[in-house]
Amino acid sequence: MAGSSIILAVDCNQRNLELLAKFLDRAGYRTIAVCSFEEFAAALDRPAKIGMALVDISGFDRRIWECCEQLRNQQIPFLVLSPKQSAAIQQESLCRGARSMLVKPLTVKELLGIVSSLLGESE
Repeated sequence: MAGSSIILAVDCNQRNLELLAKFLDRAGYRTIAVCSFEEFAAALDRPAKIGMALVDISGFDRRIWECCEQLRNQQIPFLVLSPKQSAAIQQESLCRGARSMLVKPLTVKELLGIVSSLLGESE
């Protein structure tokens, strides 16, 4: 079962962000949901320990990669969510510190398995 790990969910589509946060909350995770660069910066400044991040790059400009680098610099493991399979996006994601890239739409089982693994939880 999910512990008290906090997941930072980043998505510029408010509806998708709400769905992702609700899904993670139902799975027992605490979620900080952000949909802008300003909210992202504020979330990283919070005293709460973020266990991992899910970063949906859809709709963001290239500054999203700077956010990914901030996560890497703070040693927060993260996954990049992409709307399409792309070698260039995958390479950029990994170069910026992502543990992996997932292509949408996501399966519930796959996402929960990867989240659990990144947070070091036993299934």
